[in-house]
Amino acid sequence: MPVVTFGYDDLTGLLGREVSVDTLLERVPQLGADVHSYDEATREISIEFFPDRPDLYCVEGAARALRTFLGFEKGLTRYPVEPSGIVLKRDPSVVPVRPQVVAGVVNDIVMSDELIRSLMELQEKLHLTMGRKRAKVSIGVHDLDHVRAPFTYKAVDPRSVKFIPLAKTEKWDLQEILERHEKGIDYAYILKGMDKYPLLVDKDGRVLSFPPIINGTLTTVTEETRNVFIDVTGTDHHAVSGALNIVATAMAERGGKVRSVVVDLGDRKIVTPDLEPRPWTLKVADANAWLGTDLSAQQTAEALEKMGYGATPEGDVVKALVPATRLDMLHPVDLMEDVAKGYGYEKFGRSLPAIQTFGSELKSNKAADVVRNLMIGYGFLEVTTLTLTSEDDQFRKMRLPPGEVVEVLNPISEDHTCLRVSLLPSLMVVLRRNKHRDLPQRLFEVGDVLAGAKRRKHLAAVSISSKASFTEIKSLVESALRDLSVKSTVRPSASGAYLDGRGADVVVADKIIGSFGELHPEVIENFELGYPIAAFELDVAAVTEGKLERLA
Repeated sequence: MPVVTFGYDDLTGLLGREVSVDTLLERVPQLGADVHSYDEATREISIEFFPDRPDLYCVEGAARALRTFLGFEKGLTRYPVEPSGIVLKRDPSVVPVRPQVVAGVVNDIVMSDELIRSLMELQEKLHLTMGRKRAKVSIGVHDLDHVRAPFTYKAVDPRSVKFIPLAKTEKWDLQEILERHEKGIDYAYILKGMDKYPLLVDKDGRVLSFPPIINGTLTTVTEETRNVFIDVTGTDHHAVSGALNIVATAMAERGGKVRSVVVDLGDRKIVTPDLEPRPWTLKVADANAWLGTDLSAQQTAEALEKMGYGATPEGDVVKALVPATRLDMLHPVDLMEDVAKGYGYEKFGRSLPAIQTFGSELKSNKAADVVRNLMIGYGFLEVTTLTLTSEDDQFRKMRLPPGEVVEVLNPISEDHTCLRVSLLPSLMVVLRRNKHRDLPQRLFEVGDVLAGAKRRKHLAAVSISSKASFTEIKSLVESALRDLSVKSTVRPSASGAYLDGRGADVVVADKIIGSFGELHPEVIENFELGYPIAAFELDVAAVTEGKLERLA
Protein backbone atom coordinates (compact mmCIF):
# COMPACT_ATOMS: atom_id res chain seq x y z
CA MET A 1 0.00 0.00 0.00
CA PRO A 2 1.21 3.57 -0.68
CA VAL A 3 3.30 5.13 2.09
CA VAL A 4 3.22 8.94 2.18
CA THR A 5 5.95 10.82 4.07
CA PHE A 6 5.68 14.46 5.16
CA GLY A 7 6.91 16.81 7.83
CA TYR A 8 4.98 17.19 11.09
CA ASP A 9 5.39 20.98 10.97
CA ASP A 10 4.11 21.10 7.37
CA LEU A 11 1.04 19.08 8.36
CA THR A 12 0.19 21.21 11.38
CA GLY A 13 0.70 24.35 9.28
CA LEU A 14 -1.92 23.08 6.83
CA LEU A 15 -4.21 22.09 9.71
CA GLY A 16 -4.05 25.66 10.97
CA ARG A 17 -3.34 24.69 14.57
CA GLU A 18 -1.00 22.65 16.72
CA VAL A 19 -1.78 19.01 17.22
CA SER A 20 0.50 16.87 19.35
CA VAL A 21 2.39 14.05 17.70
CA ASP A 22 0.83 11.61 20.17
CA THR A 23 -2.67 12.70 19.12
CA LEU A 24 -1.83 12.22 15.44
CA LEU A 25 -0.29 8.82 16.01
CA GLU A 26 -3.36 7.76 17.98
CA ARG A 27 -6.07 9.21 15.70
CA VAL A 28 -4.71 8.61 12.20
CA PRO A 29 -5.35 4.83 12.32
CA GLN A 30 -9.01 5.57 13.16
CA LEU A 31 -9.24 7.40 9.83
CA GLY A 32 -8.50 4.16 8.00
CA ALA A 33 -4.72 4.27 7.71
CA ASP A 34 -1.64 2.98 9.45
CA VAL A 35 1.21 5.02 10.92
CA HIS A 36 4.27 3.51 9.28
CA SER A 37 6.85 5.45 11.31
CA TYR A 38 7.69 8.71 13.04
CA ASP A 39 11.27 10.02 12.98
CA GLU A 40 11.88 12.21 16.01
CA ALA A 41 15.11 13.60 14.56
CA THR A 42 13.60 14.85 11.28
CA ARG A 43 10.03 15.20 12.64
CA GLU A 44 8.76 13.30 9.61
CA ILE A 45 5.69 11.07 9.67
CA SER A 46 5.17 8.18 7.25
CA ILE A 47 1.56 7.00 6.89
CA GLU A 48 0.38 3.98 4.93
CA PHE A 49 -2.96 4.72 3.27
CA PHE A 50 -5.30 2.20 1.71
CA PRO A 51 -5.26 2.08 -2.11
CA ASP A 52 -8.92 3.15 -2.29
CA ARG A 53 -8.11 6.63 -0.95
CA PRO A 54 -5.85 8.33 -3.53
CA ASP A 55 -7.07 11.71 -2.24
CA LEU A 56 -4.88 11.08 0.84
CA TYR A 57 -1.65 10.45 -1.06
CA CYS A 58 -0.29 13.89 -0.13
CA VAL A 59 0.06 15.99 3.00
CA GLU A 60 -2.55 18.44 1.66
CA GLY A 61 -5.17 15.70 1.32
CA ALA A 62 -4.30 14.26 4.72
CA ALA A 63 -4.64 17.71 6.31
CA ARG A 64 -8.05 18.22 4.68
CA ALA A 65 -9.29 14.89 6.02
CA LEU A 66 -7.86 15.46 9.51
CA ARG A 67 -9.39 18.92 9.88
CA THR A 68 -12.91 17.48 9.84
CA PHE A 69 -12.02 14.19 11.51
CA LEU A 70 -10.44 15.99 14.49
CA GLY A 71 -13.35 18.43 14.66
CA PHE A 72 -11.51 21.60 13.58
CA GLU A 73 -13.94 22.11 10.69
CA LYS A 74 -17.32 20.66 9.80
CA GLY A 75 -18.50 18.95 6.65
CA LEU A 76 -17.60 19.43 3.01
CA THR A 77 -14.62 21.54 1.95
CA ARG A 78 -15.55 23.60 -1.12
CA TYR A 79 -13.11 25.05 -3.64
CA PRO A 80 -14.36 27.86 -5.88
CA VAL A 81 -13.56 27.39 -9.57
CA GLU A 82 -13.49 30.38 -11.93
CA PRO A 83 -13.00 30.17 -15.71
CA SER A 84 -9.45 30.74 -16.94
CA GLY A 85 -10.41 31.49 -20.54
CA ILE A 86 -7.98 28.79 -21.71
CA VAL A 87 -8.99 26.21 -24.32
CA LEU A 88 -7.42 22.78 -24.84
CA LYS A 89 -8.31 21.14 -28.15
CA ARG A 90 -8.16 17.39 -28.60
CA ASP A 91 -7.21 16.60 -32.18
CA PRO A 92 -8.98 13.55 -33.71
CA SER A 93 -5.57 12.02 -34.48
CA VAL A 94 -4.92 11.21 -30.81
CA VAL A 95 -8.21 9.40 -30.14
CA PRO A 96 -6.96 5.95 -31.26
CA VAL A 97 -3.74 6.42 -29.26
CA ARG A 98 -4.67 7.89 -25.87
CA PRO A 99 -8.17 9.39 -26.03
CA GLN A 100 -8.93 10.92 -22.63
CA VAL A 101 -7.66 14.37 -21.65
CA VAL A 102 -8.63 16.96 -19.05
CA ALA A 103 -6.86 20.06 -17.76
CA GLY A 104 -6.96 22.81 -15.18
CA VAL A 105 -5.15 25.93 -14.03
CA VAL A 106 -4.03 27.04 -10.58
CA ASN A 107 -3.16 30.73 -10.22
CA ASP A 108 -1.31 32.70 -7.55
CA ILE A 109 0.37 29.66 -6.04
CA VAL A 110 3.50 29.97 -3.90
CA MET A 111 5.71 27.09 -4.96
CA SER A 112 7.56 26.27 -1.78
CA ASP A 113 10.03 23.42 -1.53
CA GLU A 114 7.46 21.49 0.54
CA LEU A 115 4.80 21.87 -2.14
CA ILE A 116 7.13 20.82 -4.97
CA ARG A 117 8.18 17.73 -3.04
CA SER A 118 4.57 16.92 -2.19
CA LEU A 119 3.45 17.32 -5.81
CA MET A 120 6.20 15.06 -7.08
CA GLU A 121 5.33 12.36 -4.56
CA LEU A 122 1.61 12.72 -5.26
CA GLN A 123 2.17 12.33 -9.01
CA GLU A 124 4.26 9.22 -8.55
CA LYS A 125 1.77 7.64 -6.14
CA LEU A 126 -1.16 8.35 -8.49
CA HIS A 127 0.81 7.08 -11.48
CA LEU A 128 1.68 3.85 -9.71
CA THR A 129 -1.76 3.07 -8.23
CA MET A 130 -4.84 4.39 -10.02
CA GLY A 131 -2.68 5.25 -13.05
CA ARG A 132 -1.54 1.63 -13.52
CA LYS A 133 2.06 2.76 -13.96
CA ARG A 134 0.92 5.61 -16.27
CA ALA A 135 -0.89 3.29 -18.68
CA LYS A 136 -4.32 4.40 -17.43
CA VAL A 137 -3.53 7.89 -16.11
CA SER A 138 -0.55 10.24 -16.44
CA ILE A 139 -0.26 13.75 -15.00
CA GLY A 140 1.73 16.76 -16.17
CA VAL A 141 2.30 19.93 -14.11
CA HIS A 142 3.63 22.95 -16.03
CA ASP A 143 4.70 26.56 -15.49
CA LEU A 144 1.91 28.34 -17.37
CA ASP A 145 3.84 31.60 -17.79
CA HIS A 146 6.31 29.97 -20.22
CA VAL A 147 3.70 28.96 -22.83
CA ARG A 148 0.72 30.47 -24.64
CA ALA A 149 -2.84 29.18 -24.93
CA PRO A 150 -4.74 27.68 -26.65
CA PHE A 151 -3.21 24.23 -26.29
CA THR A 152 -3.52 21.24 -28.61
CA TYR A 153 -3.40 17.57 -27.71
CA LYS A 154 -2.58 15.54 -30.81
CA ALA A 155 -0.76 12.51 -32.20
CA VAL A 156 2.35 12.94 -34.34
CA ASP A 157 4.92 10.89 -36.19
CA PRO A 158 7.65 9.81 -33.68
CA ARG A 159 10.42 11.37 -35.77
CA SER A 160 8.62 14.61 -36.68
CA VAL A 161 9.03 16.61 -33.45
CA LYS A 162 12.05 17.31 -31.28
CA PHE A 163 12.19 18.96 -27.85
CA ILE A 164 14.34 18.96 -24.72
CA PRO A 165 12.89 16.50 -22.18
CA LEU A 166 13.23 16.95 -18.43
CA ALA A 167 16.68 16.20 -16.98
CA LYS A 168 18.36 16.57 -20.41
CA THR A 169 20.07 19.40 -22.29
CA GLU A 170 19.67 18.39 -25.92
CA LYS A 171 16.70 17.99 -28.22
CA TRP A 172 15.48 14.47 -28.98
CA ASP A 173 12.62 13.27 -31.14
CA LEU A 174 9.93 11.09 -29.55
CA GLN A 175 11.47 7.82 -30.68
CA GLU A 176 14.85 8.81 -29.28
CA ILE A 177 13.22 9.64 -25.95
CA LEU A 178 11.74 6.13 -25.76
CA GLU A 179 15.11 4.60 -26.57
CA ARG A 180 17.46 6.84 -24.58
CA HIS A 181 15.66 8.67 -21.75
CA GLU A 182 15.28 6.83 -18.43
CA LYS A 183 11.53 7.46 -18.30
CA GLY A 184 11.19 6.60 -21.97
CA ILE A 185 12.81 3.22 -21.42
CA ASP A 186 10.61 2.57 -18.36
CA TYR A 187 7.29 3.43 -20.03
CA ALA A 188 7.87 2.69 -23.71
CA TYR A 189 5.68 -0.41 -23.41
CA ILE A 190 2.58 1.80 -23.09
CA LEU A 191 3.01 3.03 -26.68
CA LYS A 192 4.14 -0.30 -28.12
CA GLY A 193 2.59 -0.92 -31.52
CA MET A 194 1.52 2.71 -32.04
CA ASP A 195 2.36 4.45 -35.32
CA LYS A 196 1.89 7.88 -33.78
CA TYR A 197 2.61 9.23 -30.30
CA PRO A 198 0.61 11.75 -28.22
CA LEU A 199 1.93 15.30 -27.78
CA LEU A 200 0.71 18.41 -25.96
CA VAL A 201 1.76 21.71 -27.57
CA ASP A 202 0.95 25.40 -27.12
CA LYS A 203 -0.25 28.01 -29.62
CA ASP A 204 3.25 28.37 -31.07
CA GLY A 205 3.83 24.62 -31.39
CA ARG A 206 6.16 24.43 -28.38
CA VAL A 207 6.03 21.12 -26.51
CA LEU A 208 4.64 21.00 -22.99
CA SER A 209 4.73 17.23 -22.67
CA PHE A 210 4.95 13.87 -24.38
CA PRO A 211 2.36 11.95 -22.35
CA PRO A 212 2.57 9.51 -20.70
CA ILE A 213 6.37 9.59 -20.88
CA ILE A 214 7.96 12.95 -19.98
CA ASN A 215 7.43 16.72 -19.81
CA GLY A 216 9.58 19.25 -21.62
CA THR A 217 12.10 21.45 -19.82
CA LEU A 218 10.26 24.49 -21.19
CA THR A 219 7.55 24.27 -18.52
CA THR A 220 9.63 23.03 -15.58
CA VAL A 221 8.04 24.03 -12.27
CA THR A 222 10.37 25.88 -9.87
CA GLU A 223 9.99 27.92 -6.70
CA GLU A 224 9.50 30.98 -8.93
CA THR A 225 6.41 29.46 -10.57
CA ARG A 226 3.19 31.28 -9.74
CA ASN A 227 0.70 29.98 -12.32
CA VAL A 228 0.37 26.29 -13.08
CA PHE A 229 -1.23 24.38 -15.95
CA ILE A 230 -2.20 20.75 -15.18
CA ASP A 231 -2.89 18.17 -17.89
CA VAL A 232 -4.07 14.63 -17.28
CA THR A 233 -4.30 12.08 -20.07
CA GLY A 234 -5.24 8.44 -20.14
CA THR A 235 -7.73 5.79 -21.17
CA ASP A 236 -10.53 6.28 -18.62
CA HIS A 237 -12.41 9.57 -18.23
CA HIS A 238 -13.47 8.97 -14.62
CA ALA A 239 -9.88 8.21 -13.59
CA VAL A 240 -8.26 11.18 -15.38
CA SER A 241 -10.91 13.57 -14.03
CA GLY A 242 -10.44 12.25 -10.51
CA ALA A 243 -6.66 12.62 -10.72
CA LEU A 244 -7.04 16.23 -11.91
CA ASN A 245 -9.39 16.99 -9.00
CA ILE A 246 -6.93 15.54 -6.48
CA VAL A 247 -3.94 17.50 -7.81
CA ALA A 248 -5.85 20.77 -8.22
CA THR A 249 -7.37 20.68 -4.72
CA ALA A 250 -3.99 19.79 -3.20
CA MET A 251 -2.63 23.03 -4.65
CA ALA A 252 -5.74 24.90 -3.52
CA GLU A 253 -4.95 23.76 0.04
CA ARG A 254 -1.69 25.73 -0.34
CA GLY A 255 -3.56 28.91 -1.28
CA GLY A 256 -3.77 28.49 -5.06
CA LYS A 257 -6.86 29.61 -6.98
CA VAL A 258 -8.37 26.90 -9.15
CA ARG A 259 -9.38 27.91 -12.66
CA SER A 260 -11.21 25.81 -15.24
CA VAL A 261 -10.20 24.95 -18.81
CA VAL A 262 -12.53 24.34 -21.73
CA VAL A 263 -11.59 21.00 -23.30
CA ASP A 264 -12.77 20.83 -26.91
CA LEU A 265 -13.27 17.15 -27.74
CA GLY A 266 -14.54 17.82 -31.23
CA ASP A 267 -18.07 16.46 -30.86
CA ARG A 268 -18.60 18.26 -27.55
CA LYS A 269 -16.92 20.55 -25.02
CA ILE A 270 -16.37 19.89 -21.32
CA VAL A 271 -15.17 22.19 -18.55
CA THR A 272 -12.59 20.79 -16.14
CA PRO A 273 -11.88 20.42 -13.30
CA ASP A 274 -15.41 19.75 -12.09
CA LEU A 275 -15.25 20.05 -8.30
CA GLU A 276 -19.00 19.88 -7.69
CA PRO A 277 -19.86 17.23 -5.07
CA ARG A 278 -21.97 14.22 -6.07
CA PRO A 279 -25.33 13.70 -4.29
CA TRP A 280 -25.97 10.36 -2.57
CA THR A 281 -28.79 9.13 -0.36
CA LEU A 282 -28.15 6.82 2.60
CA LYS A 283 -30.91 4.96 4.42
CA VAL A 284 -30.21 5.20 8.13
CA ALA A 285 -31.84 1.82 8.83
CA ASP A 286 -29.54 0.13 6.30
CA ALA A 287 -26.46 1.70 7.89
CA ASN A 288 -27.55 0.59 11.37
CA ALA A 289 -28.27 -2.95 10.13
CA TRP A 290 -24.83 -3.25 8.55
CA LEU A 291 -22.93 -1.66 11.43
CA GLY A 292 -24.91 -3.05 14.34
CA THR A 293 -25.58 0.48 15.63
CA ASP A 294 -28.68 2.43 16.61
CA LEU A 295 -27.80 5.86 15.26
CA SER A 296 -30.36 8.51 14.45
CA ALA A 297 -30.36 10.35 11.13
CA GLN A 298 -28.74 13.33 12.88
CA GLN A 299 -25.97 11.18 14.38
CA THR A 300 -25.38 9.51 11.01
CA ALA A 301 -25.09 12.91 9.33
CA GLU A 302 -22.64 14.10 11.99
CA ALA A 303 -20.49 11.00 11.46
CA LEU A 304 -20.39 11.66 7.72
CA GLU A 305 -19.49 15.32 8.31
CA LYS A 306 -16.49 14.18 10.35
CA MET A 307 -15.37 12.28 7.24
CA GLY A 308 -15.57 15.40 5.07
CA TYR A 309 -19.01 14.97 3.52
CA GLY A 310 -21.83 17.42 3.29
CA ALA A 311 -24.69 15.68 5.12
CA THR A 312 -28.31 16.65 5.87
CA PRO A 313 -30.75 14.41 7.78
CA GLU A 314 -34.17 14.17 6.17
CA GLY A 315 -36.53 11.82 7.98
CA ASP A 316 -35.14 8.29 7.84
CA VAL A 317 -32.44 9.09 5.27
CA VAL A 318 -29.34 11.27 5.05
CA LYS A 319 -28.69 13.34 1.95
CA ALA A 320 -24.92 13.26 1.45
CA LEU A 321 -22.66 15.33 -0.78
CA VAL A 322 -19.58 13.32 -1.77
CA PRO A 323 -16.40 15.37 -2.45
CA ALA A 324 -15.16 15.35 -6.05
CA THR A 325 -11.85 13.93 -4.79
CA ARG A 326 -13.45 10.77 -3.37
CA LEU A 327 -13.07 8.27 -6.19
CA ASP A 328 -13.81 5.27 -3.97
CA MET A 329 -17.57 5.84 -3.67
CA LEU A 330 -19.15 2.96 -5.60
CA HIS A 331 -21.96 1.73 -3.34
CA PRO A 332 -23.91 2.89 -0.24
CA VAL A 333 -21.78 0.42 1.75
CA ASP A 334 -18.84 2.78 1.15
CA LEU A 335 -20.81 5.53 2.90
CA MET A 336 -21.65 3.15 5.73
CA GLU A 337 -17.95 2.42 6.22
CA ASP A 338 -17.29 6.14 6.65
CA VAL A 339 -20.22 6.39 9.08
CA ALA A 340 -18.40 3.80 11.20
CA LYS A 341 -15.14 5.78 11.03
CA GLY A 342 -16.85 9.08 11.81
CA TYR A 343 -18.85 7.57 14.67
CA GLY A 344 -15.61 6.08 16.04
CA TYR A 345 -14.36 2.53 15.95
CA GLU A 346 -13.54 2.81 19.63
CA LYS A 347 -17.27 3.18 20.45
CA PHE A 348 -18.28 -0.18 19.05
CA GLY A 349 -17.00 -2.01 22.12
CA ARG A 350 -16.22 -5.69 22.40
CA SER A 351 -18.55 -8.67 22.55
CA LEU A 352 -18.32 -12.41 22.09
CA PRO A 353 -20.25 -14.05 19.24
CA ALA A 354 -23.84 -14.86 20.23
CA ILE A 355 -23.72 -18.21 18.41
CA GLN A 356 -21.16 -20.88 19.20
CA THR A 357 -19.85 -22.84 16.23
CA PHE A 358 -17.07 -25.30 15.65
CA GLY A 359 -14.74 -25.03 12.71
CA SER A 360 -12.72 -27.75 11.11
CA GLU A 361 -9.90 -27.83 8.61
CA LEU A 362 -10.77 -28.47 4.98
CA LYS A 363 -9.78 -31.87 3.68
CA SER A 364 -7.80 -30.25 0.88
CA ASN A 365 -5.78 -28.28 3.43
CA LYS A 366 -5.11 -31.42 5.48
CA ALA A 367 -3.81 -33.14 2.37
CA ALA A 368 -1.65 -30.13 1.54
CA ASP A 369 -0.11 -30.21 5.02
CA VAL A 370 0.76 -33.89 4.63
CA VAL A 371 2.45 -33.17 1.30
CA ARG A 372 4.33 -30.19 2.78
CA ASN A 373 5.76 -32.33 5.57
CA LEU A 374 6.94 -34.89 3.04
CA MET A 375 8.70 -32.29 0.88
CA ILE A 376 10.39 -30.69 3.87
CA GLY A 377 11.57 -34.15 4.89
CA TYR A 378 13.10 -34.58 1.43
CA GLY A 379 15.19 -31.46 2.01
CA PHE A 380 13.19 -28.91 0.02
CA LEU A 381 12.47 -25.33 1.09
CA GLU A 382 8.86 -24.12 0.85
CA VAL A 383 7.99 -20.86 -0.90
CA THR A 384 4.68 -19.08 -1.45
CA THR A 385 4.11 -17.09 -4.63
CA LEU A 386 1.33 -14.96 -6.09
CA THR A 387 -1.58 -16.58 -7.88
CA LEU A 388 -1.38 -13.68 -10.33
CA THR A 389 1.08 -14.18 -13.16
CA SER A 390 1.41 -13.52 -16.89
CA GLU A 391 0.66 -15.58 -19.97
CA ASP A 392 4.24 -14.94 -21.05
CA ASP A 393 5.59 -16.76 -17.96
CA GLN A 394 2.96 -19.49 -18.05
CA PHE A 395 3.30 -20.43 -21.70
CA ARG A 396 5.92 -18.78 -23.92
CA LYS A 397 8.81 -19.01 -21.46
CA MET A 398 7.87 -22.62 -20.68
CA ARG A 399 7.79 -23.51 -24.42
CA LEU A 400 4.10 -24.37 -24.19
CA PRO A 401 1.30 -23.44 -26.58
CA PRO A 402 -1.05 -20.67 -25.35
CA GLY A 403 -3.80 -22.03 -23.14
CA GLU A 404 -7.05 -20.86 -21.61
CA VAL A 405 -6.59 -18.57 -18.60
CA VAL A 406 -8.67 -16.30 -16.39
CA GLU A 407 -7.53 -12.81 -17.39
CA VAL A 408 -7.34 -9.72 -15.18
CA LEU A 409 -9.44 -6.94 -16.72
CA ASN A 410 -7.26 -4.02 -15.55
CA PRO A 411 -3.84 -5.48 -14.64
CA ILE A 412 -1.57 -3.27 -12.53
CA SER A 413 1.49 -4.48 -14.44
CA GLU A 414 2.43 -6.67 -17.39
CA ASP A 415 3.67 -9.32 -14.93
CA HIS A 416 0.20 -9.85 -13.43
CA THR A 417 -2.25 -10.24 -16.29
CA CYS A 418 -3.91 -13.58 -15.46
CA LEU A 419 -4.37 -16.34 -12.88
CA ARG A 420 -1.88 -19.16 -13.09
CA VAL A 421 -2.63 -22.61 -14.46
CA SER A 422 0.71 -24.03 -13.32
CA LEU A 423 3.04 -23.53 -10.34
CA LEU A 424 6.33 -24.23 -12.11
CA PRO A 425 6.67 -20.79 -13.78
CA SER A 426 6.25 -19.11 -10.39
CA LEU A 427 9.05 -21.23 -8.95
CA MET A 428 11.24 -20.35 -11.93
CA VAL A 429 10.70 -16.66 -11.18
CA VAL A 430 11.82 -17.27 -7.59
CA LEU A 431 14.96 -19.00 -8.86
CA ARG A 432 15.67 -16.08 -11.21
CA ARG A 433 15.41 -13.60 -8.36
CA ASN A 434 17.78 -15.72 -6.26
CA LYS A 435 20.34 -16.65 -8.89
CA HIS A 436 22.99 -14.76 -6.90
CA ARG A 437 22.55 -17.31 -4.08
CA ASP A 438 24.66 -20.41 -3.64
CA LEU A 439 23.69 -23.68 -5.33
CA PRO A 440 22.13 -26.16 -5.06
CA GLN A 441 18.66 -24.67 -4.50
CA ARG A 442 15.69 -26.97 -3.93
CA LEU A 443 12.29 -25.28 -3.70
CA PHE A 444 8.68 -26.44 -3.59
CA GLU A 445 5.22 -24.92 -3.35
CA VAL A 446 1.76 -26.23 -2.58
CA GLY A 447 -0.69 -23.73 -4.00
CA ASP A 448 -3.82 -23.06 -6.00
CA VAL A 449 -4.04 -22.97 -9.77
CA LEU A 450 -7.03 -22.34 -12.06
CA ALA A 451 -7.47 -25.40 -14.29
CA GLY A 452 -10.46 -25.17 -16.61
CA ALA A 453 -11.66 -22.14 -14.60
CA LYS A 454 -11.79 -24.37 -11.50
CA ARG A 455 -9.46 -24.05 -8.54
CA ARG A 456 -7.14 -27.00 -7.96
CA LYS A 457 -4.34 -27.48 -5.46
CA HIS A 458 -1.01 -28.45 -7.01
CA LEU A 459 2.42 -29.43 -5.74
CA ALA A 460 5.49 -28.33 -7.70
CA ALA A 461 9.22 -28.53 -7.00
CA VAL A 462 12.44 -27.47 -8.69
CA SER A 463 16.05 -28.44 -8.11
CA ILE A 464 18.82 -26.35 -9.68
CA SER A 465 22.49 -27.35 -9.62
CA SER A 466 25.23 -28.50 -11.93
CA LYS A 467 24.15 -32.11 -11.24
CA ALA A 468 20.38 -31.73 -11.51
CA SER A 469 19.08 -34.60 -13.63
CA PHE A 470 16.11 -36.68 -14.73
CA THR A 471 17.21 -39.48 -12.38
CA GLU A 472 17.14 -37.15 -9.36
CA ILE A 473 13.62 -35.84 -10.01
CA LYS A 474 12.29 -39.31 -10.95
CA SER A 475 13.52 -40.68 -7.62
CA LEU A 476 11.89 -37.79 -5.78
CA VAL A 477 8.49 -38.25 -7.48
CA GLU A 478 8.56 -42.01 -6.92
CA SER A 479 9.38 -41.46 -3.23
CA ALA A 480 6.53 -38.98 -2.81
CA LEU A 481 3.99 -41.24 -4.52
CA ARG A 482 5.21 -44.26 -2.52
CA ASP A 483 4.91 -42.38 0.78
CA LEU A 484 1.40 -41.28 -0.24
CA SER A 485 0.52 -44.91 -1.13
CA VAL A 486 -0.34 -43.97 -4.70
CA LYS A 487 -0.01 -46.58 -7.42
CA SER A 488 1.10 -44.94 -10.64
CA THR A 489 2.82 -45.50 -13.93
CA VAL A 490 4.90 -43.18 -16.08
CA ARG A 491 5.06 -42.59 -19.80
CA PRO A 492 7.04 -40.22 -22.03
CA SER A 493 5.83 -36.64 -21.85
CA ALA A 494 5.08 -34.56 -24.93
CA SER A 495 5.49 -31.30 -23.00
CA GLY A 496 7.83 -28.82 -24.66
CA ALA A 497 9.02 -27.71 -21.21
CA TYR A 498 11.24 -30.80 -20.90
CA LEU A 499 14.19 -32.06 -22.89
CA ASP A 500 13.24 -34.69 -25.46
CA GLY A 501 13.46 -38.10 -23.82
CA ARG A 502 13.92 -36.61 -20.34
CA GLY A 503 10.34 -35.81 -19.44
CA ALA A 504 7.58 -38.09 -18.17
CA ASP A 505 3.88 -37.93 -17.33
CA VAL A 506 2.54 -39.44 -14.10
CA VAL A 507 -0.54 -41.60 -14.75
CA VAL A 508 -2.99 -42.74 -12.07
CA ALA A 509 -6.06 -44.77 -13.11
CA ASP A 510 -5.48 -43.90 -16.77
CA LYS A 511 -5.45 -40.18 -15.98
CA ILE A 512 -2.42 -37.86 -16.22
CA ILE A 513 -2.08 -36.17 -12.82
CA GLY A 514 1.32 -34.50 -13.33
CA SER A 515 4.71 -34.59 -14.99
CA PHE A 516 8.42 -34.42 -14.21
CA GLY A 517 11.77 -34.18 -15.95
CA GLU A 518 14.75 -32.05 -16.93
CA LEU A 519 13.73 -28.60 -18.15
CA HIS A 520 14.66 -27.65 -21.69
CA PRO A 521 17.70 -25.32 -21.98
CA GLU A 522 15.51 -22.75 -23.76
CA VAL A 523 13.17 -22.65 -20.73
CA ILE A 524 16.17 -22.17 -18.44
CA GLU A 525 17.49 -19.38 -20.63
CA ASN A 526 14.06 -17.71 -20.84
CA PHE A 527 14.14 -17.28 -17.06
CA GLU A 528 17.72 -15.96 -17.19
CA LEU A 529 19.22 -18.96 -15.43
CA GLY A 530 22.36 -20.87 -16.31
CA TYR A 531 22.33 -24.29 -14.64
CA PRO A 532 20.42 -27.54 -15.23
CA ILE A 533 17.00 -27.69 -13.54
CA ALA A 534 14.94 -30.77 -12.70
CA ALA A 535 11.28 -30.16 -11.86
CA PHE A 536 7.90 -31.78 -11.33
CA GLU A 537 4.27 -30.74 -10.80
CA LEU A 538 1.41 -32.89 -9.49
CA ASP A 539 -2.29 -32.39 -8.83
CA VAL A 540 -2.52 -32.80 -5.03
CA ALA A 541 -6.27 -33.51 -5.03
CA ALA A 542 -5.86 -36.29 -7.58
CA VAL A 543 -2.87 -37.75 -5.70
CA THR A 544 -4.53 -37.81 -2.25
CA GLU A 545 -8.11 -38.62 -3.29
CA GLY A 546 -9.59 -41.35 -1.07
CA LYS A 547 -6.46 -41.57 1.10
CA LEU A 548 -6.82 -38.53 3.31
CA GLU A 549 -8.09 -40.19 6.47
CA ARG A 550 -5.17 -42.60 6.54
CA LEU A 551 -2.62 -39.90 5.69
CA ALA A 552 -3.83 -37.42 8.31
